[in-house]
Amino acid sequence: MNGLNRRAFLGAAGAGGLMLATGVPASAYGRNVSTVYIGSFTSWGPPVGPGFSVGTVDPVSGKLTLTGGIPGIVDPSWFTYSRDRRILYSTIESDPGKVTAYTIADPQRPKVLNSADVNGAHPTHISIHGRHLLAANYGSGSVSVLSLRADGRVGAVTDVVKHTGDNRAAHAHEVVTDPSGRWIVAVDLGADSVYVYSLGTAGKLKLNQQLRLPVGLGPRHLAFHPNGRYAYILGELRSEVTVAAWDAAAGRFTPGQVISTLGDATPPENFPGEIEVSADGRFVYASNRGHDSLATFTVGEQGKSLSFAGTTPTGGTWPRHFTLHPNGNWVYVSNQRTGTINWLPRDPGTGKLGTSAGSVTVDNVGIVSFR
Repeated sequence: MNGLNRRAFLGAAGAGGLMLATGVPASAYGRNVSTVYIGSFTSWGPPVGPGFSVGTVDPVSGKLTLTGGIPGIVDPSWFTYSRDRRILYSTIESDPGKVTAYTIADPQRPKVLNSADVNGAHPTHISIHGRHLLAANYGSGSVSVLSLRADGRVGAVTDVVKHTGDNRAAHAHEVVTDPSGRWIVAVDLGADSVYVYSLGTAGKLKLNQQLRLPVGLGPRHLAFHPNGRYAYILGELRSEVTVAAWDAAAGRFTPGQVISTLGDATPPENFPGEIEVSADGRFVYASNRGHDSLATFTVGEQGKSLSFAGTTPTGGTWPRHFTLHPNGNWVYVSNQRTGTINWLPRDPGTGKLGTSAGSVTVDNVGIVSFR
């Protein structure tokens, strides 16, 4: 949903009361990819975005070039892929919310296969778990499970679970599979909780744990360490990362260290947007919307602790999302309010980021995803 509207809503409500699905970058699979898919918002603005755009990236210079797109796709705010990477899926962040499947047999010319309702409002995140697609529905505070057909098309909804917030309305923002492949993990910004579910063969979710985090944290996304023993939970409303130990056998989180995404900086407002772990597990990055920076953390104790290493300007404003290039040498930032995708050089050895080396204009951009 619109960042300004969400901030106002949450503020008022608060005053009153190594799998693709886990977010591990494609570099973990050793793929030398050059096609990118770009999502932007067509119903927010002005200016409104083009929706679904396609581009290519030069891995040496980092330059991103727009090459085309699909007209008429509404608010594709998140992308994910089938296991064989021949099918792409996107959210349609509307009310009622939908998901759309595309064939990417020709990566530069994706074609729509079908769309399906998620039985929820404003899905902000989707992921794949076996023969099912999972959707986190921000507007309705719910998680949906949909079947996937043999040809990759999206089938019927098999389950919807509704979250309930103790202090604010629930707003599910992310749903992923844990690194073991056994558990479904949903992050709910409004309920200040991370939920752990099992998923049966019939596509039904069963709650295993509700990890209640401090009131007002607003957990938005999490990213697992490659060793599968820790996760880093990003708080949108407090500009914090919570390190949580993960017990894959029991399907339970135990919270530990809490660290700011800002260091000593004190911007007038800040709402972190995305978090990602480098493929080698040595660094964690988080975007700061307001401070307009990427925070860099050094990972210690095999994932148990983080040390703040500094922030780097993103070259634009309101960095909603970012992603590491598969070769680890570049970071691509979706600066939503300036309507630019900026690429920043990265030293894989030190984890250090440089200032923006270039940009391309995409109004109201929300995400860049490497095939």
